[in-house]
Amino acid sequence: MSDSVSPLNDPSASGKPSPNREQWSSRLVFVLAATGSAVGLGNIWKFPYITGEFGGGAFVLIYLICIASIGIPIMMAEIMLGRRGRHDPVTTMKKLAKESGHSRSWGLLGWMGVISGFLILSYYSVIAGWAMAYVPRMAAGTFVGLDAQAVNSVFSNLVSNPETLIAWHTLFLFMTMVVVAKGVRGGLEKAVTYLMPMLFLLLVILIFYAMGTGHFSEGLSYLFNPDFSKITTEGVLSAMGHAFFTLSLGMGAIMVYGSYLPAHTSIAKASILVAVMDTLVALLAGMIIFPIVFANALEPGAGPGLIFKTLPLAFGQMDYGTLFGTLFFILLVFAAWTSSISLIEPAITWGMKTFQISRIKTSVISGILVWFMGLFTVFSFNLASDVTISSVISTQYGEFVILKDATAFDFLDYLTSNIMLPLGGLMIAIYAGWLMKQEYSREELSVGSFWFPIWSILVRYVAPIMVIIVFLNAMGVVAFVRSIMGV
Repeated sequence: MSDSVSPLNDPSASGKPSPNREQWSSRLVFVLAATGSAVGLGNIWKFPYITGEFGGGAFVLIYLICIASIGIPIMMAEIMLGRRGRHDPVTTMKKLAKESGHSRSWGLLGWMGVISGFLILSYYSVIAGWAMAYVPRMAAGTFVGLDAQAVNSVFSNLVSNPETLIAWHTLFLFMTMVVVAKGVRGGLEKAVTYLMPMLFLLLVILIFYAMGTGHFSEGLSYLFNPDFSKITTEGVLSAMGHAFFTLSLGMGAIMVYGSYLPAHTSIAKASILVAVMDTLVALLAGMIIFPIVFANALEPGAGPGLIFKTLPLAFGQMDYGTLFGTLFFILLVFAAWTSSISLIEPAITWGMKTFQISRIKTSVISGILVWFMGLFTVFSFNLASDVTISSVISTQYGEFVILKDATAFDFLDYLTSNIMLPLGGLMIAIYAGWLMKQEYSREELSVGSFWFPIWSILVRYVAPIMVIIVFLNAMGVVAFVRSIMGV
């Protein structure tokens, strides 16, 4: 069945689906799909690490406040726009702008989502390929008895081999496009219906394994013991940034998923459930990782090094480490897979609408384009690792460094994460809060006379200000100003 849609005058205003547009079968499926989009590689390593670094339970409290004031209001807005438009992000924003009497140039917001999802998948697929590559290595006992230097060599050998990276990049992208090509009910819905419960099952199994390390309480203390002395400006900025980025906002994925949402489904309840489940996955990941790290007297490092260097070393030294290490990397693959299918969906829906071709053809073409774009990331770790970009602005107060010795991968990551996504989230908040007619947003949200003004205040004032701060911090402006002021 094709998801191709009719022109702008279709009956999809007020959240009514066009006759040939598929929908999620239930709110639960939407929540699983949106959670799958939100839960990714960053949940497994970044959130646990920054939680411990910035005060444990104190950071979690600040993060939850940020989720309530940034994440949930903007997620509600993005879902609302998607459901009312019932199209791809570009067509949705043009249609809604016309409906409220504003410029069709708001379609640029949709374009930003389509392009950012496309670019992110191009390098996300390569990084996810690393996780896939570690599954057979872990299962074969490659890391058993290895010291830190040998474990580092395994990782270095992997990323320095372009043929190997291309092979895993190809396999992961093929898995992604097969799901997307099958449509909403036959592909996306089936995938999340199986993958998300399996992801949570793997989390539970690994939690029990972590309990047997003898350092479970130490891991819990690292994560949840509130230490307000560690709360700094940097910690608050990290909480604000992660609260925005963790929910996959600003890239069009949630808008497209919202376009498949049945009209009777509560957007507010669904958004809260997604935020809760996303946070739960991140905390469970920390409860798994840190007991294992502490049991082996290792340092809880940040970034990919924790996943691909520190943890394989730990699993290689522990009883049943081969089995549970394999399960852990399968968990990573599942998390990456559910995210990747949402990243390309905005481009798929736009391609079908624009060129009037089937979902399968659109998926094949999109997959090929993403695959070629992914080669820039592949080669940035080996053949073209010495090709870098630097952008430094000299002022009377010192140098303002935007990029320094950035590879193609670094540049794509910076462009999407630091510029496109925050701008996308900001524009969503501005349109939903200031430009969309309130009777339309009231009709879609249906949250009652008490909660609607609260959402309106958050999405009009609080969230935009906080996203602007996140954007300036990601751009390095905040750090530059603080250095000038000597703070």
